[in-house]
Amino acid sequence: MILNDVVTEVRRIVQDTNTPQRYSDTVLIGFANQALKRIAVLRPDLFAFIGDITTTADTVVQSMPSDSIRLIDIYNVKGGSGITETNRESLNQAYPSWMNDTAGPAVNFMRHVRNANKFFIYPKAPSNQVLIGEYAQTPPTYNGTTTVALLPDAYFPVVVDATVFITESVDNEHVNSKRAQIFQQSFTQSLGVAAQSREVTDTERGGLDEEDVT
Repeated sequence: MILNDVVTEVRRIVQDTNTPQRYSDTVLIGFANQALKRIAVLRPDLFAFIGDITTTADTVVQSMPSDSIRLIDIYNVKGGSGITETNRESLNQAYPSWMNDTAGPAVNFMRHVRNANKFFIYPKAPSNQVLIGEYAQTPPTYNGTTTVALLPDAYFPVVVDATVFITESVDNEHVNSKRAQIFQQSFTQSLGVAAQSREVTDTERGGLDEEDVT
């Protein structure tokens, strides 16, 4: 998917194909980039990225990279062993002094339940430690010809609908006719239905009740 194709489809829908055009390509590409970021907020799982997470030395409290929307998982120390997820409450109860142990390669990680971009590791990080993890990545600002990374091409109509919504939102005539609202509902409902389908495709029960599975 490239944003030039999104712009072409948006122009067709909003009937902005004649010269002079109401919206420049630059403006519509800007709207399309806004659409990607709105989709990422609603469905961060669609922008899942696996990469390096550099830890801060001599502390158990760690931060995700600046382009992270939220932590998904931590897999292993780069070039080293796997890391097991636990929770801070259990570790506090079993070993209250864990935060004071000598720094070493991470063995466990714990989510920060109130901050999706913070996490804890045990033991505290040594210098130059890099973890391999997965996180929802904020979409960068794309030009018209660069392929949109991470988001599958199947979501092209959703990006178009979201871009049309933003485009129509700045047009008083279409706001009054509620056309912007129609496209807003279209892209948000599409994302919701796609999320529900994961229960069918990503679980052993395929979305069925346990009692119905033989």
